[in-house]
Amino acid sequence: MNERPRGEDGPAEGTPEYHWLYGGQPGRPGPQGGQPASPSPSPSTSDGPPRPPRPDETRMMPTMSRPSSASAPAAAQSAGTPPTPPPLAPTPGDPGGRRPRRPRRRGGVRRWLRIVLVLLLLWVAYLVVVPLYVWGKVEKVEWEPEGDRPADQPGTTYLMVGSDSRAGLSKEERKELATGNSGSHLADTIMVLHTGDGPNLLMSLPRDSIVDIPGRGTSKINAAYAYGGPKLLVRTVEQNTGIRIDDYVEIGLGGVAGVVDAVGGIEICPETAMKDPLAGLDVKKGCQEADGKTALAYSRSRHTSGIGDIARVKHQREVVAAVGDAVLSPWTFINPVRYWRLVSAVPDFFAFGEGMGPVQAGRWAMAMTHVDLSCVVPLASLEVRWDEERSERMFGHIRKDTVGDMPKALCQADGGIS
Repeated sequence: MNERPRGEDGPAEGTPEYHWLYGGQPGRPGPQGGQPASPSPSPSTSDGPPRPPRPDETRMMPTMSRPSSASAPAAAQSAGTPPTPPPLAPTPGDPGGRRPRRPRRRGGVRRWLRIVLVLLLLWVAYLVVVPLYVWGKVEKVEWEPEGDRPADQPGTTYLMVGSDSRAGLSKEERKELATGNSGSHLADTIMVLHTGDGPNLLMSLPRDSIVDIPGRGTSKINAAYAYGGPKLLVRTVEQNTGIRIDDYVEIGLGGVAGVVDAVGGIEICPETAMKDPLAGLDVKKGCQEADGKTALAYSRSRHTSGIGDIARVKHQREVVAAVGDAVLSPWTFINPVRYWRLVSAVPDFFAFGEGMGPVQAGRWAMAMTHVDLSCVVPLASLEVRWDEERSERMFGHIRKDTVGDMPKALCQADGGIS
């Protein structure tokens, strides 16, 4: 046979070198000493001459299996690419290695709403329980007179009496409040409060009003209280006005000072400078803050004006209205200390008529803080005699609960004597 000679250090002469393409096929250096691998023998038959070598053909690259995840970093590193970072370690309590979920905002909001609701319920309970507790200490007064009385009338009418009794005041308090040591027990202030379908009306009956006192003849109206206490006073008011009294409220002389201090003071607005040593009053003209002592003196003074008792009842209504505004202040119900001081002061200074419960007392207090019309009973003269015609017209509107239809001329701060 006639074979084509092959060089010792390489492929046969004239054969292209594709060893870089075949990965260790003919022409690629062997693993030892850089010797070339022996080429595959040319195909031949045993009974004929050898075939000429076939031209080089393009061969397919062998398929390489994808490295498993465990060997991926090593394979990537051998290929020259940066290794894939390992997966995050599982978080305790989360076997899947997932990030923990953020707490739901809705659940937190509901929790806070529950807390706020509980606090509100506790606060409402406090506002209700304190008056009920204090009510058990309030003095009850027998006030309903016996015998014939006016028939029931629409609306509700309260008789409010400010007593000049010094009972309950110490020697030091009497000196501080300039009340003196009188042992009298007179009605220093008399007011009628009517509530119904129309506006709330607060009408003052000057204590020096000349009226007929049942069984006692003609005298000043406050003498009825001295003669027969609340029962005779109520009977006198009903007989002279024809108005049926539904409930009775009495406040001691020190009560004004106590309530004013409990609400942190009030504002008064005297039209002139006032100085009254007998009442312990010394204030300048214009609106100003007043503590309990000043407010009491302001409501008692009657020696700084030419109209005497008429000016005093005007100041009394001014103090009542200012106290009502202070009581209804939101701060009264937000501040537990102020609320406690105000409510707990009631037994020390207030007395309520027999048959009046805490609900009725609450209605009275609300009515006092919503006075729409404030005036003196129509008067005929400074001698404090009532004007028969005009006063009867006013009384008629109260009896019929038609205060809203009452002419404004009937409700005057000085009784219409100016």
